[in-house]
Amino acid sequence: MGLRDHYGLTHVINARGPFTPLGVSRSEPRVAAATAEALGEFFVMEEVQDLASRVLAEATGAQAATVVHCTSSAITLAVAASMTGPSPERIAALPDSSGMPTRVVLPAGHAVHYGHPLVQDIRLAGATPVLAGTQDDCVIDDLERELAHPDTACLLLVSSRLVRGAHVPLAEAVAAAHRRGVPAVVDGAAQDFRIAELLATGADLVLVSGQKYLGSPTAGVVLGGAGPVSAVRAQEKGIGRAMKASKEAVLGVLAAFQVRQDTDLGAWQRAQTEKVTRFIERAGALPGVRAALAADPTGLPFPRASLRMDAADAVALAQALRAGSPAIWVMDHRQDDGELLLELVPLTDEEIDTVLDRLGKLLAG
Repeated sequence: MGLRDHYGLTHVINARGPFTPLGVSRSEPRVAAATAEALGEFFVMEEVQDLASRVLAEATGAQAATVVHCTSSAITLAVAASMTGPSPERIAALPDSSGMPTRVVLPAGHAVHYGHPLVQDIRLAGATPVLAGTQDDCVIDDLERELAHPDTACLLLVSSRLVRGAHVPLAEAVAAAHRRGVPAVVDGAAQDFRIAELLATGADLVLVSGQKYLGSPTAGVVLGGAGPVSAVRAQEKGIGRAMKASKEAVLGVLAAFQVRQDTDLGAWQRAQTEKVTRFIERAGALPGVRAALAADPTGLPFPRASLRMDAADAVALAQALRAGSPAIWVMDHRQDDGELLLELVPLTDEEIDTVLDRLGKLLAG
């Protein structure tokens, strides 16, 4: 008997993507095995984090790296590191930020909500979020004006489909911060496929999730310059103590990166496209539905399935899918515009057949 049946938990088919309320992702067997082995052993955690820094730096091209509890905590700790540097006294004082730079500048459209407000991650460090521009538009001049303030701790940028408004060129924004002597942090939680691109912006720190597409245990991965990463690690003597990564998380992250390195990403990408193509061929034959491939807006290397219909039908269909057994969760953030999106990356052929069968029954009724 599996855990779900043993505890009477809801059977879920997750076509919504790496969504935290659904347990985020599935781990590859090698990742699960490494995690299980780590749980049964003792380690000197400083050695484990040193190992992680070497391995992840080699894998990504960053100077250094560390693993923290999750990407949300990575944001807080990156902000804290920009305020304290390596100072033990400042680290011990947080979240009392008296005498430290406290302004964290971000484009207004980057103040996203991903289950809670991102600006709360900033405030947890004792800092103050400062929104530049508007939710519809933020240009480099808007950032320059806010970055010029002498009490600025860092620039925070977000790379996510949740970002609102006009595109902010990340490399130009980072350069604007550096002209003012201000460090720049990029939160790319679900962007682990794009680590090289995000590092190429020149950001001092790039933050990604370990447990989204990498499929590690819950973890945030912090990549960047040796000094900024060291300052993040030093936060474990302060507020970072409550945000530390466990032994199984760190070693699970290393296993997940190894699996990624061993994967033929070209073949993997083709397989994802073929999976979605087969799905939309069958879904497109259902009554009242227009099915098509939808590219990821941030440039992730796989498509999703787009189902378009009347707006009222989209809302009702998403609710009905979730109410059934198994509960099928889809991306419903555009349902009011008559579109549902399905991410098929983690789904088995059997699960995809179940989704199509349910769609057929609901749309026929």
